[in-house]
Amino acid sequence: MLQTAQETIREAARHVGVDEKIVDALLEAEAEHVFELEVSDKKYPAYRVQHSSKLGPYKGGIRFHPQVSLDEVRALATLMTFKTAAVGLPLGGGKGGVAVDVRSLSQIEIEQLARAYSRHLAPHIGSKKDIPAPDVNTNAQIMDWMADELEQASGAADPGSFTGKSMGRGGSEGRQAATGRGGAIVLGEYLRTKNLADKPLTVAVQGFGNVGYFFVKALHEMYPNLRVIAVSNSKSTWLKPGGIYVDADSQNVERPEVMASLKDISLLPRDAILGVKADILVLAALEDAVNSTNMHDVKADVVVELANGPITKSAEVYLLDKNVVIIPDIVANAGGVIVSCLEWQQNVRGERWTELAVNKMLYGMLMRAAHSMIEYAKVHNRSLKQAAFELALMRLTMEIGDGKN
Repeated sequence: MLQTAQETIREAARHVGVDEKIVDALLEAEAEHVFELEVSDKKYPAYRVQHSSKLGPYKGGIRFHPQVSLDEVRALATLMTFKTAAVGLPLGGGKGGVAVDVRSLSQIEIEQLARAYSRHLAPHIGSKKDIPAPDVNTNAQIMDWMADELEQASGAADPGSFTGKSMGRGGSEGRQAATGRGGAIVLGEYLRTKNLADKPLTVAVQGFGNVGYFFVKALHEMYPNLRVIAVSNSKSTWLKPGGIYVDADSQNVERPEVMASLKDISLLPRDAILGVKADILVLAALEDAVNSTNMHDVKADVVVELANGPITKSAEVYLLDKNVVIIPDIVANAGGVIVSCLEWQQNVRGERWTELAVNKMLYGMLMRAAHSMIEYAKVHNRSLKQAAFELALMRLTMEIGDGKN
């Protein structure tokens, strides 16, 4: 994933004429924190990469996952820098993680791990420095623990130090649904520009956790003509040509025996989702999901990157050569960081906004970002991903103010 991100950025730099030395400097993280946390006599590698603060405080999630590594966190921090730039946020890019299988920990041990992470990084995080958020296997409760530990360590209240918190701790309305909802908004804008928004298209969704669920829910609300015919989780794929409806079926995805009992539904292997004959494939699982070993399976005409870095560079080249449109992660899944930014702004101002107000701002910001990306791609004959990265790069290097040069 790190290699893919860096190759994409360097290609963008060549297209817009940014000096290679400037790019080299931009690709280097401003700070990297590599340490160990000990819980119940076991040690876990931990990381926080603060990639760029050029546009504002570092911003990025914290994940608890066995496969967390320094290179992965570097890649995700780099992508966050370009994501915040692509959608015009006053934030930089960062990312963090702990290499741990949370299933092996008790709730008390998870809290100890969360607090130890925050305590170690206390001098380096805060509402004016670095603003972490939830990611894979972390949630509002974990952010609450971390925020509380930071305030204890620093001896001062700092309500905007973490986002994705519980509502009682200062979390924002609309945050849980933001990434999935944002993906539906961006897809809808692309379809609108192609006069496809009211066509009876089919959709397959890889990964039906929080992001996939709220994507489908928003899709039903905004574009009822788009029919979700397949979903997958970490174990299986379910195919239902008549459509899988969020209110009736979504809560059953983690209960295979219930899904299997639904009328006209087929149970397939987990990775079969990539080969489902749908007009749109949504990648909402983990990075590198489509790669050189399975890229030939993809049958969709449009692929939406709702996960971070779900398509490797070789697979991207192959799909583009087959005229598959890829809606890139740095815009498609930016809904989460946008509402995180709105939560941060509410916290530092001592305000609380309604879900309607938050969703309206989310919609406006993503529509502008998607429109700019699509228009730039059209004018400059670029893929959508290359367009998004070029616009972000130009903002980061102060080459332009409005993305039109």
